[in-house]
Amino acid sequence: MIDLTIKDLEKIKQGYDPVASRSWSLNAMAYIDPRFVPLEKCAIFDKTWQFAAHIEKLRAPGQYITIGVCGQSIVVLRDSKNILRAFFNVCKHRGHELLSGEGLKKLIVCPYHAWSYTLEGKLTSARLTEDVEDFNPDEICLTAVQVEEFCSLVFVNLDPSAESLAKQSGKLSQEIESYAPDLGNLTHAHRLTYKIQANWKTVIDNFLECYHCPIAHRDFVSLVDMETYEVTTHDIYSSQVAKAGLTENTAYPVDGASVTDHAVWCLWPNTTLMRYPGRGNFMVWKIIPTGPEECYEEFDFFFETATPSEAEIEAIKYIDEVLQVEDIDLVESVQRGMRTPAFEQGRYVINHRKSGMSEHAVHHFHGLVLDAFDRHCKAGNLLDG
Repeated sequence: MIDLTIKDLEKIKQGYDPVASRSWSLNAMAYIDPRFVPLEKCAIFDKTWQFAAHIEKLRAPGQYITIGVCGQSIVVLRDSKNILRAFFNVCKHRGHELLSGEGLKKLIVCPYHAWSYTLEGKLTSARLTEDVEDFNPDEICLTAVQVEEFCSLVFVNLDPSAESLAKQSGKLSQEIESYAPDLGNLTHAHRLTYKIQANWKTVIDNFLECYHCPIAHRDFVSLVDMETYEVTTHDIYSSQVAKAGLTENTAYPVDGASVTDHAVWCLWPNTTLMRYPGRGNFMVWKIIPTGPEECYEEFDFFFETATPSEAEIEAIKYIDEVLQVEDIDLVESVQRGMRTPAFEQGRYVINHRKSGMSEHAVHHFHGLVLDAFDRHCKAGNLLDG
């Protein structure tokens, strides 16, 4: 049982209204109270689709990767019949982790006592078990985890009853494919990582609006045409699109760019998918909570070649040394403000004429958070009081 009460949840959503223009935001308590960490794990992260890898890592039978999801080690692989599978990365004998890193295997062999499993997860060998009573290897198999290929990206979900990502996300795959038809042919080229002193929701809130862009990101707004910037909300994602690729800008060079649109999709709860101006590219950004007031960001770049071009190096440098520095300063300042008695919650700025300057996607995200909490509460997982 989580040490939060129904009254606590009532407090954080007090003032929230389904109509964004008359709503107040989440109470600051949801961003600073450590009791929300286990609640969010159970109510949100254990039940949602989490990015694992680009499909390039899992094209051939026997290819595998290991990833951490909500504190659990997961192995994702392509089995002998070319079926994509995922399992908890743990041996059924004594709980030792089975695999690490990534690679190619014909058989999964535990490094502790050499119990062996097929790529389909079935136990095929257990040394010296002849005298073990009622021991039936056919009844032992690895515990499966939901896995799905979505737009050439692989996602996993710890909830065995969760609907598929394709079904939950509606037209998201069509949108991504229309802006990034080459995504399946791209390859991993670079990774940026950050440790940020802010709640993960503070970071997501910042991603979901460009109301702050003309003030805080002067170089970025010289790259995109803010008059064409549109933010749209959907069931479990929101999109941000604009015409971009302007040759005269102070962000990074885009001369001869084949991609001239800026497109971002924020997928519930903590994954951001991006297509920036330049050569064929795609980016996946994961925001992983590591504490009530800190999180870890992992930013993967996928380009046409594993070695970034000179222009792509400049784009990475701009994101790492300019844009991210600006955003991290913003969210860490907001997080400090959340801890003061002077702030509990604020209003959303809603602009129906200029959706790019509106915060309706932040309101939408907060609604998804509250819905997840309500479902968890209705299942009897919180204390009365």
